[in-house]
Amino acid sequence: MSAQPLAESAVQSVDWLAIAPPTIAAVVALVVLVADLFLPEPRKAALGWVSVAGLAAAALMLLPLLDGDRSTFCATGHARVCSYTADRFTLVVQLLVLGGALLAALLSVTNLADDRRRVPAGEFWFLLLSSAAGAALLPASRDLATLIVALEVASLPAFALVGIRHGDKRSSEAALKFFLSSVTATAVSLMGISFVYATTGTLYLTEVARRLTHVDGQLHTLAQTGVVLTLVGFAFKTAAVPFHFWVPDTYVGAPLPVAAYLSVVGKAVGFSGLILVTVVAFPSYADVWGPALAALAALTMTVGNVGALRQRTTRAYSAVRLLAWSSVGQAGYLLVPIAAAGYAADPQKAIGSTVAYALMYAAVNLGAFAVAALVGRGRSLNRIADYRGLYATHPLAALLLAFFLLCLAGLPPGVIGLFAKVTVFSAAVDAGLGWLAVVMAVNVVIGLFYYLQWTALLFRAPDGEPVRHRVPAPLTAALALTGVLGVALSGAPQLVLRFAATGLF
Repeated sequence: MSAQPLAESAVQSVDWLAIAPPTIAAVVALVVLVADLFLPEPRKAALGWVSVAGLAAAALMLLPLLDGDRSTFCATGHARVCSYTADRFTLVVQLLVLGGALLAALLSVTNLADDRRRVPAGEFWFLLLSSAAGAALLPASRDLATLIVALEVASLPAFALVGIRHGDKRSSEAALKFFLSSVTATAVSLMGISFVYATTGTLYLTEVARRLTHVDGQLHTLAQTGVVLTLVGFAFKTAAVPFHFWVPDTYVGAPLPVAAYLSVVGKAVGFSGLILVTVVAFPSYADVWGPALAALAALTMTVGNVGALRQRTTRAYSAVRLLAWSSVGQAGYLLVPIAAAGYAADPQKAIGSTVAYALMYAAVNLGAFAVAALVGRGRSLNRIADYRGLYATHPLAALLLAFFLLCLAGLPPGVIGLFAKVTVFSAAVDAGLGWLAVVMAVNVVIGLFYYLQWTALLFRAPDGEPVRHRVPAPLTAALALTGVLGVALSGAPQLVLRFAATGLF
């Protein structure tokens, strides 16, 4: 007689509205893959616009979720122990991920039209949408198994995207480096998760946090090792030093829209996962991950900024390499508030600083890549020297790039960049990490040099006769969206900085 109630209790109701954003991206990915089999070659350009529409629809489905937290796939009899939760943190990161993927898709429409002989359209859009679906799932994951699955769903298509250009040795080499290093980091992370599971007997993040405080003394070393190893995979995704070595070659070898996607969405995946495992799952081990992340932050911002500073303006692909090293340096700034959460009385406020900085970084970094895509259409080597006199040929693009670089440097009129850096700096000071705040201040000064050097080059007299060419509509749309977003955030920085004051969980 008890079999029927037991069977009923095992059936979980699914909140389809809560899981709509990643589900829509995944469904559109399958639609694009199947449609590619039947569409003739001249009509495959439509797949790009279907993908853009799908990502826009997924982002719009965030609006009905603003009325409150929603959870699904919960443990039987435990309403608060769930595998998927759509709270404020989830929605903000999903907005960043889907918005970043949408802008990368707009850049890709133009890129595929220019490079259609070497890049298969159907496979490209399927991989991009699949990766975006995994990236949107990750911030909602509330158990370690779902977290790792989402991380790999976001990462595995990215490997293929990096090496998707047929006959390009540089692209294949970049994909291989990215793949091997990522797989190694994931294997280490999985070992760490197995240690955590062995000591706690659960995979749910909130339950892990509760049970880690009562681990038997004999298992304490095993639990501590598991915590450290689990962090390794997410540190790799954030491009934290010493897990950063794949970044420059991968960005140069990948199609430029894919590099833009990795620089923003890839980082969002890594940082959201890192926040979940540290603040939600391992708060009792803050004395382990707090100092470790503080050291990683200092090392990452220093190595990234020094690497960017060393780029020669005449070297092939130096503009993309500078943006790659710059993204490593920016990752260091993003790590500072997470490290501060290990020391702070209010870790949620510190995490809010990371999310606020990530939103600023996403908007302006994608804008910088959009201008790089524009210049790369006429100058395939994309050297920093190729940007000399850009104001004479494309004045609006030059002004936008100057604005984006000043935001990344933290100088007016890039007000949002300045305020975002101040919030990160304040998080370090409030947590008592004065030495880390000093390291950050030194690195900001280093960053000023190469950002301003590139900015000044835009307004110098061009070498030879300036050549103007038409800007495709999708590229124009990407430039316009990032420009409007950057200016709007600088005009009303409270739109994102409020997260640094109120927290997200």
